[in-house]
Amino acid sequence: MAYEISNYSVKVTLVAGADLSAKQYNFVKLNSSGLAVVVAAATDLPIGILQNAPTSGQEAEILVAGGSKLVLGGTVAIGGVVGTSAAGAGVAIVHGTDTTKFALGQALLGGASGEIVTVVVACSNAGRAA
Repeated sequence: MAYEISNYSVKVTLVAGADLSAKQYNFVKLNSSGLAVVVAAATDLPIGILQNAPTSGQEAEILVAGGSKLVLGGTVAIGGVVGTSAAGAGVAIVHGTDTTKFALGQALLGGASGEIVTVVVACSNAGRAA
């Protein structure tokens, strides 16, 4: 079961640039207007994980760094490095193999596609999985 980590986190509030009501606990990025939208490619650099479920024009609460819940888009092992799928869900990233993708954090719980797990991320300082 996923759980929240509240000792440390960096969050920002941005305006949602689309209906994000079905994307809580998914990775989001900034669009060219500075609005929060769902990641559109596995190679996108997310700003963080969406913490609420806003519709277009509402405030989107985004965790940039710290512990969060994350919806998975594939199987991730406990301690595994996580990145984003093309739809914003968390997926396993392999250093040296997924070199065009960003290593965004580490899973504290393992799980399969569609499950919600706990992760620690640092999207503000993410690097490629080279």
